[in-house]
Order: sequence, then structure tokens, then C-alpha cells
Amino acid sequence: MDNLTIGFIGIGAGLFLLLLRIQIGVALGIVSFFGIAAILNMRAAWGIVTAVPFNFVGDWNLTAIPMFLLMGYVASSSGLSSGLFKAMRIFLSRLPGGLAITSVGACALLSAASGSSVATASAFARIAIPEMLRYKYNPALATGVVASAGTLGSLIPPSILMLLYGYIAEVSIARLFMAGFIPGILSALLMVAMIIVRVKINPSLAPPVEEKFSRQEKIDALLEVWPLPVLIFSILLGIFLGIFTPTEAGAVGAFLAIVIALVRGRLSWPVLRKAIVDTLASTAGLFMVVIGTVLLARFMALSGVPGYIAGLMLATGSDQFMVILMVIILYLVLGSFLDSIGLLLLTLPIILPVANAADINLIYFGIILIKLLEIGLVTPPVGLNVYVIKGALGNLVSLGTVFRGVTWFIVADLIALALIIGFPAISLWLPSLMR
Repeated sequence: MDNLTIGFIGIGAGLFLLLLRIQIGVALGIVSFFGIAAILNMRAAWGIVTAVPFNFVGDWNLTAIPMFLLMGYVASSSGLSSGLFKAMRIFLSRLPGGLAITSVGACALLSAASGSSVATASAFARIAIPEMLRYKYNPALATGVVASAGTLGSLIPPSILMLLYGYIAEVSIARLFMAGFIPGILSALLMVAMIIVRVKINPSLAPPVEEKFSRQEKIDALLEVWPLPVLIFSILLGIFLGIFTPTEAGAVGAFLAIVIALVRGRLSWPVLRKAIVDTLASTAGLFMVVIGTVLLARFMALSGVPGYIAGLMLATGSDQFMVILMVIILYLVLGSFLDSIGLLLLTLPIILPVANAADINLIYFGIILIKLLEIGLVTPPVGLNVYVIKGALGNLVSLGTVFRGVTWFIVADLIALALIIGFPAISLWLPSLMR
């Protein structure tokens, strides 16, 4: 049996293990170990399997992951999320669909701080959706906007998906962060535009909120909300100006989040302990998956599968656009069944050599992939964020209602994706300004 055949058998075996609900890091590790053993020998496989986890965990660049996670958990656990929604509501609620627009803005900021789409959707499912339903908003609109806006943190830096992609693809994480900023803001603005257009056409979707607020209430709202955007933009500005690296930015962000929560009287020992425990659990889970992915990359390189696929695609005359189109189809299909981190790490060892062979800019390519992963978070039948909303609300809404609600926002996301692909400068302009 030749190496190429072993590689394709390994891919099939990995997908089969995932269908059996085996944890993705374990599944990739098992397949990679036996695949390497079949190509080389058992001793070599043991050597690689024992060396890779140590080298991976010891990589300095990856310490940014637990730091950014800690920043997000402290921000969320200390009550900044609820204060964020209440403050933005004062300024935006009188717009058409104002509470839904407030949800987009608040979700964008919190998901950027936390780096977790699921955590953001879960938090605002309990804060924003009951408020919208109290004002007689259409349940599909109320649930759909929170599920969809919760995904914005994947593109708006700092993003865990970007950190993982940058590590695996060996591209500058700082430039990747900058590349995601404008596409993330564009995605949020298109969601806002979708809300306004739909409410203008059908005002019953979001009855106007007539409540008025005094100047003092607006000042109090600004005092309540300023720490989170200042925290995020301080980190991004520091990275953009080269003051600190993304890894150092993670530590700065975690430290500032703790200081802000402490100064505002929102930080207690139970809150900090919960944030640390959640950070450790999330980091361990992520690292398990990435270790499996690194092993899979070694296995794929030995088997020659990525080179074979790249050669096949280029031999058929596939240009950059066709490669991107094929990746879009692959991600839209698999994204309906796999979680975003699992899908990204499972496919990167195979599609990165193809993108390299087609001479596609890997930062531009990464933004496209992450945008596709955003869409996958709300696409049926899995749509992880949809199930998070349903789980948080219980019997208050049906699963079908949430899926109907996200449909319009998927359209907005597809428009954003088309613009990102058609105009590479949307992603590449900010990185080009960096030193």
C-alpha cells in the first residue's frame, strides 16, 4: 500500500471517528499515530507523538490564547456584558429596530473581548432577547440577531480563531488581527442595514421604543460602557503601532480587564476564580484539538495527500478564484455539521498547501476561512449558536423560530463574504500600513 492511499484511508477513518462523536483532538491523534506508523514505523510514530505535544505547549506564541480567554471571562463574569447592553440601548433604541441594532453593537464588542461566539450568544440570550420580546419584537428577529451577531468576534480581533490559524499557517498574527478588523465592522454594519431595511418594510417586526432618556442618563451610560471599547482598541492600537506583540497584548488585555473590574468594584475572589477555572478548561480543550491537528499535519505531509490534491486542482486549470470557490463549498457543507474550531483545524493541513500552490495570500485566505466559519455557526442543521440560544431560552422560543431568524443575517453574511473576496483591499489595507 503506497503512502497516498494510507493518507486517504486516514482521512476517511478520521471522519468516521468524528461521526462516532469521538473528541476531535483524540480522533485526529489516533488516526495520525497509526498513519505515521504505517508509513514509517511504530518507533517513529511514538517519537513524533511524544515530542509534538511538548514542543507545541512550550511555544511562546500560544500563551496568547489563555491570556485572551482570561480577559474575556473576566469581562463577562464581572457584569460588563449586561452594562454594555443597557448603555448602548440608551443611544440606539429609538432607531428602527433599535434594540436589535443595540444587540449587534453589544455582541460585537463583547465577542471581540471574549473571543468566544458561543459565550457571547449565551450571555445576550439572557440579557437582550427578553428585553426585545418585552417590547413586542418579532421572536425570530430577536433570537436571530443575537445568534448571528454573536459570531462577530471571530473576525473582530483579538480572535482565538485567528490565533490558531496564524499559528498553523505560520503567518503574522498581528497582521491577521488587523486584516480582520474592517471585514468584522463591515459584517456588523450589513447586519444593522438588514435590520433597518426589514423594519422599514415591515414595522411590526420591531415596534418603536418611545422611551426617552435624560442627558444625565446618557452621561451615566457612557461612564458605564467606556472600559470595554477602550480595552479592545488599546490592544489593537498597541499591536498596530508595534508597541507589543499579540502574545504580549494578551497579557496586557488580561491585566487591564482585571484592573478595570477591580476599580469598578465588580471583581471578587469567586468571580476571579471562576474566570481562571473557565480559562484553564477552555485552554486545555483547545490545546487537545490543536495537538491533534499538528499530528495530522505531520501525517498528511508524509502521505503526500495535500501535494496530490494541489497538483490535481492546478492540473485542471483551477485559478485562485476556483480554489476559493471550492473551499467555500467545502466549508459551507462541513460547517453545517462541525464546530468552527474543529473544522478549521481539521481542514488546514490539507487546504493550506493548495492555497500556497495557487499563490493565494494566506492572510487574505485566512479572513475568508474565518468568515465562512462565522456563517457555519448559524447554518442548519447544527448551527451551534442557534442551539445555544435555544438552550438559554428553553421553551420560550422554538428551534425553528431561531433558524428562521438567522436566515436573513446569513444573507447579510454572504454579501459580506462576496465583498471580502471581490475586494481584497478590505482585508489587506490595514496590514499594509503596519511597520
